[in-house]
Amino acid sequence: MKRFAALFTALDRTTKTTAKVDALAAYFADAPEADRLWTVALLSGRRPRRAVTTMRLREWAAERAGLPLWLFEECYPVVGDLAETIALVLPPATGTSAASLSNWMAEIAALAQAGEPARKARILAAWDALDGTERFLFNKLITGGFRVGVSQKLMTRALARATGIGEAELAHRLMGDWTPATTTWRALIVAPDPAAALSRPYPFYLAYQIEDGPEALGDPSGWHAEYKWDGIRGQVIVRGGEHFVWSRGEELMTDRFPELAQARDFLPEGTVIDGEILGWAGDAPLPFAALQKRITRKTVPKRLLAEAPVVLCAYDLLEDAGRDIRQAPLAARRARLEALLAALPADAPLRLSPLLPFDDWAALAETRKTARGAGAEGVMLKRAAAPYLAGRKKGDWWKWKLDPLTVDAVMVYAQAGHGRRATLYTDFTFAVWDGAALVPFTKAYSGLTDAEFREITRWVRHNTLQRFGPVRQVRPEHVFEIAFEGIQKSPRHKSGIALRFPRMARWRKDKPVAEANTLDDLKALLGRYG
Repeated sequence: MKRFAALFTALDRTTKTTAKVDALAAYFADAPEADRLWTVALLSGRRPRRAVTTMRLREWAAERAGLPLWLFEECYPVVGDLAETIALVLPPATGTSAASLSNWMAEIAALAQAGEPARKARILAAWDALDGTERFLFNKLITGGFRVGVSQKLMTRALARATGIGEAELAHRLMGDWTPATTTWRALIVAPDPAAALSRPYPFYLAYQIEDGPEALGDPSGWHAEYKWDGIRGQVIVRGGEHFVWSRGEELMTDRFPELAQARDFLPEGTVIDGEILGWAGDAPLPFAALQKRITRKTVPKRLLAEAPVVLCAYDLLEDAGRDIRQAPLAARRARLEALLAALPADAPLRLSPLLPFDDWAALAETRKTARGAGAEGVMLKRAAAPYLAGRKKGDWWKWKLDPLTVDAVMVYAQAGHGRRATLYTDFTFAVWDGAALVPFTKAYSGLTDAEFREITRWVRHNTLQRFGPVRQVRPEHVFEIAFEGIQKSPRHKSGIALRFPRMARWRKDKPVAEANTLDDLKALLGRYG
């Protein structure tokens, strides 16, 4: 753990990419294999589940520190991080520990299985054997909240330097459903097990957003355009007589979309298709809200299967007859994909994402305006000669999203943020008019500048009507323009409406509260776009 804490400190003290890569590469070259494996897992988002509730941690830390719980609770929002608050208030450790990171991860796994008295005793013993940074990391790990400012791409670069294995190859090896409990350093990095590779997806290629139109991309004849579909990005894999469905977030979702099991019947062995999983009815995609009902379910009841059947809207072919073809130009991959899908029966749960014809950028701009009506978020632009790369690479893939929908709403509740914004009010609830009453309909916490957050915080403190725990009801005096990507019915909300990706576009100081939008306005948007 001391070695891992030293690595964390080195990463936390610099914003320079080269320094972070140097620190990681040195660690991967020298640390024990089990610790290296856990570090790769943690830096690629494979964190352990929470081993103890945060309420118990606060109680035990206050007790060990000799503080009344109320005083600890007052300290927490000022620090802004529970793990750091605990590490700061605890008395100095009376012991030390030479246990490795992997030893501590085994201890954390054991905590989840222990009864509460044993769990408390083991956590108190750990606090008494770890120094400040080690305690902080231990607290982060037992709460499942470990994060560090290192991207997986940067970690992979350092790993490539330490091992001599190419970045692209390592990025592929690190994909899939593995944990340190199910593999070893050798099996994952040094000599991958061919059987484990059967289900392994490829790293997803991600696009950059076009901000000011595509004219800077040059001659439009070298580009393909298609709709940017509003679903779940995924890969469907057919290997070894089985099929696998992976989300972009590296979540294995095969069982959640049983319709795609037909891929085994229609696609040849050694096929990997990249596309968008969409709810589908007739010849058109369903709103994302229909698909959302299935996302959180491990198993899907027949009712949902009937209400929101899915298809894969395919737009790229990554593996053909067991051969990785990602380095082939997009135009060639697309031609092979079209031939593959042309042979499928009409009822197969796969659709080809159609190309959008255009002769110039002005024509594409007009087509883009039709995206929302087609159930899409905008258009995608892909260079016809481009290979399929890993991660977000600027130059060959671009997304040109539609401008968001907007409404003007009144702020009615405010809550303090977390971390560096723990002393500011940054989380707000907004309402629209329903006759003479204001009806809350959404929350938002992003979009303002730091200066605006400071200004609204001062106002909240002087204009609070009631307090409900950390939430303050405020005078309905300020209007904000709320931007969002989609709107849907929601029986869980009093307004009957929920927004997708709401954020504050601007503070409408120019607009009186009486001119904010109404619930009827939202219902009209729902009828048009829901």
